[in-house]
Formats: sequence, C-alpha cells, structure tokens
Amino acid sequence: MGFFTLLEVAAMPVLQVLLISILGAFMATEYLNLLHADARRYLNKIVFMIFTPSLIFASLSKTVNLQDIITWWFMPVNMGLTFLFGGILGWIVVKILKPEPYLEGLIIATCSAGNLGNLLLIVVPAICDEEGSPFGDRNICSTVALSYVSFSMALGGLYIWTYTFHLVRSSALTYKAIQEAEGSLSRKPNDDFDANNESYLLKADDQDQTSIQVTSTKSIDEHIENGVVAQSSGKAGDEMSIWGKLTDFLHEIMEELMSPPTVGAIMGFIFGCVPFLRNLIIGKTAPLRVIQDSIQLLGDGTIPSITLILGGNLIKGLRSANLKPLIIIAVILVRYLILPLIGIGLVKVAGNLGFLSPDPLYRYILMLQFTLPPATTIGTMTQLFDVGQEECSLLFLWSYLVAAFALTFWSTVYMWVLS
Repeated sequence: MGFFTLLEVAAMPVLQVLLISILGAFMATEYLNLLHADARRYLNKIVFMIFTPSLIFASLSKTVNLQDIITWWFMPVNMGLTFLFGGILGWIVVKILKPEPYLEGLIIATCSAGNLGNLLLIVVPAICDEEGSPFGDRNICSTVALSYVSFSMALGGLYIWTYTFHLVRSSALTYKAIQEAEGSLSRKPNDDFDANNESYLLKADDQDQTSIQVTSTKSIDEHIENGVVAQSSGKAGDEMSIWGKLTDFLHEIMEELMSPPTVGAIMGFIFGCVPFLRNLIIGKTAPLRVIQDSIQLLGDGTIPSITLILGGNLIKGLRSANLKPLIIIAVILVRYLILPLIGIGLVKVAGNLGFLSPDPLYRYILMLQFTLPPATTIGTMTQLFDVGQEECSLLFLWSYLVAAFALTFWSTVYMWVLS
C-alpha cells in the first residue's frame, strides 16, 4: 500500500469530523442561529443520556462475547496504559505550562483519552479493503477488524466515562469552588445601621454566571450542589476522618459508575456475554431484535451530534478561548510523538513475552490506540459542566488537522514494524 493511498484512507474520517464541525459552526452563527448556547446544551444532554449509552450498548452486545474477552485480555490493559501514560504526560504539561485551573482537567483528558470510536471504525476496515493490505484476505480482515474495533470502542467508553469524566468533573468543581470563595471574600459585611432586609440578599447580577451543569442519575442541580459542597465545605486535611474520606471516595466512584454511558457499557457486556440474553435481541430470528435495532438507531446519532456541538463551540472559541499556543503544541506532541513511541515499545515487549495473539491486525490496533486524536466525548463533558467548551473546540481543531498526517505516518510505521 503506497503512502498516498494510506494518506487518503487515514484522512477520510478526520475530514468527516472537520466537515461536520464546520457545519456545526455555521449552524451556530447569527445567520442560522440553530445551535446557540442553549440548543448545544440541551442537545448535549440528549447525547449524554440517550445517544452515547445506546451506541456503547449496541456495539458491545452485538460483537463481544465471553470468549473474546478472555482471548483479548491484553486490550483493556493496553488501553489502560494509554490513559495512564497520557495522563502522566498531560499532568507534566499542566505543571510546566500552568494553564488556568479550569483547563487542567481538560488538558490531561485530551492527552490521555483517544478517539476509540468512529476513527478506528473507519480507518481499520478501510485499510483491510485496500489492495496490498498486510493483514491477509480483505473479507476476513474486515470482519475481524469490526470485532476488534467494537470491543475497543466499548472499552474506551468505559475508561472515558470513569477516568476522563472524573478528571473534567473534578477540575470544573474545583474551579467553581475557587470562584465561589473569591466571590465570598469580595463581599464585605453590611454594618450600616440603616440596612434593611434586602441589604443581606445577593442580587442576581452579583451571582456567578458560570454555573456548572452536570447530568447524572439524580437531578442536575443536586449533583452540582453535592460536588461543590464536597469541594468547598472545609472538610479537608485533619478535620475529616479517614472513614469519611473513604466513604466520600466510594460514593463518588459509584456516582460515576452510574452515569448513563457506563451503565450502557455494563449492560452491553452482560447481554453480550450471556447467551440467553444475547439470543433475545441479536440475530435475524431473535424475538426482541426490534429492541436492538432501535437502540442501534439511537446510537447512530452520537457521533454527528457530538461533532456538531464541537463545531458550534468553535465559533466562540476562535474569539475568546483562553489557551496558550504552547499548550496546543504540547498536546499535539504528546498525542502524535511521545505516545506512539511508547505504544510501539509496549506492544513489542508484550509480544516478546507471549502476552499477545500472533495476529498482526490485533497488534496493529493495539499500537494505533496510542496514536489517535482526542476523544470527541470530552467535548460532551465540557458542555455538561459548562466550562472550557471553547478551549476544547480549539484544541480539537488543531489536533484533528494534524491527525490526518500523523495517522498516515504512524500507520505506515506500524505496518512496517509488524511485517
């Protein structure tokens, strides 16, 4: 497969993301005004509550079974290592470049969470279909690739909606607590003897306009209040017992595990691994196949909706994003230079130790997981918390512009290494 053929294959999914983002940006302009701030917020909630869980469930229940999980046991380990090393590198970037507090979680997230969904789903089968593919018969390759990619996508959703969601949420809540603390310090007590009851009330104009919006299994406002109180109530250090800290930590973990995308992943694993449940909804003769078809139809709306929202946020991001150029460069270097080199080393070592299947396509996908641009789902999280949307869109714009060439280069390198 020639370099320019590979460039075309790798560029197609990236160009799709960019084109849909441009459409979303145009829809957010004053000419159409279809994706104004409120519209993006409400669409994002639908993506979080309905579309994303449906996509993850449909993918897992259809393509994953217990035998695959046992055989492909190294894939979740490999993916966890991408998040681990990416998170460490992102933390180093944050410590060196010192961005605004509300951007710290976003930067670490973009360095650690790759787009394990639509890009893999388009790039890998497309490479299988090309003449001269190093992965054997194109029909067998495409079928196996779909299983690998679907498993990877579902696992990625589980990691993203636990680890990455926690990063963005913690950063946003910390920023909210800082804003509230600064606001309380700036308000001086009213010692005027003539003050009336209205003097002690906060005016609407004095309130912080940056409200964090979180969707969870409970009400949005309740989740916000719980998070802010946990961050700013003063129960820190020695004042809080070890048991209290442990209880709060476990409660937070359970909250994140009960987010709709994570629940969708858990249910997808259950239906995929239990033959009785799988046969109820999967297959042409399944009695409840209409349920799977309906869920799949909802899941198909995830990627275009997320991408349109990113494009809508991009308009404001180009005008007001508070992001240093060095941060953009650092994120690109982490995702497209350092992580791919780490991926080659890890996969080679794991193969030499006998941990991996000899299938070169399997090893190729493991390496490719270290090379992907940031997960578009991060944009969903920043929109949910109403913090860093513009900076997220700007980071994604430059990351995806570079991705076409980076994916092409590293795909060529990976196939050369595996040949």
